[in-house]
Amino acid sequence: MGVSTTAPEKGISVVTVDFPPVNALPVKGWYELADAVRAAGRDPGVRCVVLAAEGRGFNAGVDIKELRRDRGHSALIGANRGCYEAFSAVYECEVPVVAAVQGYCLGGGIGLVGNADAVVASQDATFGLPELDRGALGAATHLARLVPQHLMRALYYTSRTVTAGELHAHGSVWRVVERAELPSAALDLAREIARKDGTLIRLAKAAINGIDPVDVHRSYRYEQGFTFEANLSGIADRLRADFGGGEGGDQA
Repeated sequence: MGVSTTAPEKGISVVTVDFPPVNALPVKGWYELADAVRAAGRDPGVRCVVLAAEGRGFNAGVDIKELRRDRGHSALIGANRGCYEAFSAVYECEVPVVAAVQGYCLGGGIGLVGNADAVVASQDATFGLPELDRGALGAATHLARLVPQHLMRALYYTSRTVTAGELHAHGSVWRVVERAELPSAALDLAREIARKDGTLIRLAKAAINGIDPVDVHRSYRYEQGFTFEANLSGIADRLRADFGGGEGGDQA
């Protein structure tokens, strides 16, 4: 359980998240993920990082049970800062990051995938931001990197999800495969990237980030301010109390 890093092939590092039962990450989990991705990117022998997960789904967001247990705001502040660090680590990773997504990808999962360089998904993968149903706001910045603007708004306001096939049609998912084929499909893409010159691929990543039309760090931090406002007003506590999921998250 936790975050682990493996090197299945030369030039490729796989960072795997495993927080049963639903991969709703506690505060320390977000920081562990950030540290693992940054460390992999700093390794001069690595040319591509694959971000993967064990279990039923890729990521269910923040551990809401951890937030409920906190009588103050320290868990909320920790979760917000942890998400920011993890999303930033993926975006700033010195080499390209391929997200391998199975099952549900919700809340914080959208932040990770939206900041990845490429996405490979299984046919059962679904993507969405149920934030408004959980008393939070956030990661619209990252959902907007996966779908067109008006679709992003409709998905955000309704808390609906979209399938991997739908994202493939929008061009934001590279390949959709059977679930059993997901690890090999992600490695196929990572292998193709890892064949490039190590110095040049790092320059390419820096160059592409430098021409991004939206500053993802500033944009997401702006969103987080409204999440704090929702919590201070009491709206978030009421909606989290009504959340019957029990197992985990769905909050960024």
